[in-house]
Amino acid sequence: MDYQQLWNSALSQIELELSRVNFNTWFKNTRIVDYKDGEVTIGVPNEFVKDWLNQKYHKFILRILRTIHEGVRSVVFSVVKPENLQKKAQHIAITGQPLPLADLYINKDDGLNPRYTFDTFIVGSFNEVAYACSQAVINGLGIVYNPLFVYGNTGLGKTHLMQAIGNTVKKKYPERKVFYTSLEKFYMDYVSATNLNKINSFKEKYRKFDVFIMDDIQFINGKERTQDELFHLFNALYEMNKQIIFSSDKHPNLIVGLEDRLRSRFNHGMIVDVNIPSVESRLAILQSKTKDYSEKVPFEVLQYIADTIQGNIRELEGVMTSVFGHIQIKNQAITLADVKNILKNSVKVKKNISIPEIVKIISDYYHIPDVYIYNKTRRKDVVKPRQIVMYILREDFDISYPMIGDRLGGRDHTTVIHSYEKIKGLLKDNPQLSREIEDIRAMLA
Repeated sequence: MDYQQLWNSALSQIELELSRVNFNTWFKNTRIVDYKDGEVTIGVPNEFVKDWLNQKYHKFILRILRTIHEGVRSVVFSVVKPENLQKKAQHIAITGQPLPLADLYINKDDGLNPRYTFDTFIVGSFNEVAYACSQAVINGLGIVYNPLFVYGNTGLGKTHLMQAIGNTVKKKYPERKVFYTSLEKFYMDYVSATNLNKINSFKEKYRKFDVFIMDDIQFINGKERTQDELFHLFNALYEMNKQIIFSSDKHPNLIVGLEDRLRSRFNHGMIVDVNIPSVESRLAILQSKTKDYSEKVPFEVLQYIADTIQGNIRELEGVMTSVFGHIQIKNQAITLADVKNILKNSVKVKKNISIPEIVKIISDYYHIPDVYIYNKTRRKDVVKPRQIVMYILREDFDISYPMIGDRLGGRDHTTVIHSYEKIKGLLKDNPQLSREIEDIRAMLA
């Protein structure tokens, strides 16, 4: 068990409650270095940070860790040199006491997260057709609606729906092999297999599944060889009556760069969209999130959030994380005034562009394959673009450091902080870099 999962989850909540300056100052170069008998030891870079966290943030950190894992009883801080943090983390990943972090765990064998189930999936007018189709698919694998193609804007619950299908199939048909992946992960796996001359192993890996689920198919543009491999995989699975499920942010007929033969395969099955939830559906989603806090979250608060946050379920969940954090820290019911303050500080107008799209634009600008951004390579021609990707994601899109690290190859949040500060510092006296950033921002606009 890699305990950094626990700390990254805690950092995501901590960052919601602190200013960017405070977060960077006190939580840079920190991580869990030990866990024993309910006591979490957090490694910090020096005595000053240790004393400050102990005096100012001890109870705050403890409460957040306890909300993630109830087995945490106490938190202590230990000075560990930054270069030793990784060694310590690797050691406890092998020798430490396992933590039952079901909500954070993604099964490496099938790509599924067990927290995505239909028990927590809210059905409304905006997704009821997609839900009905998913149930038909589960009851008639490979026969009814094959392939199933679900499309809709980002943050509307497509991933939850698809993962819930996978988890339900696993439970209902234990003998069936299910696999969930994203187009980007499939692409990276293909590139890696090509470089290592293991294409046959790649083909065998994906053809063994009874249910194949692929998210974010819209990023297929520009990946011709990947399209070719996906086409042959589709045919192989379809001929064996294996269930195939895809998702996209748009209808297959509108996906740029999609080959006609794949488009034809997608159109051969059932295509269903997920729309923007109505205010009633948004309110139902919020109420489902507050079961354990119903006494401390007045209805007027939920109504206000539902009226204010329009269109994106993911944003609703983000606001509720802040609300729960507020309740846990202050140990009292939240008021409408509190929520208005939370929304004022945390809800921003975001540009309608995804992280993979940003990565692709920046990697194209520097003439490198976008897969290099996700890889661990330290090539000089890759390090700078990767740092710029991290800087842009943080500065322009206000994405959390742990989230950026997770989406860019599973990197530690301290790496992202370092990259952000490196580019920010260079911009002060590097006019060439400033022009490059301006060019990139123009392309992202």
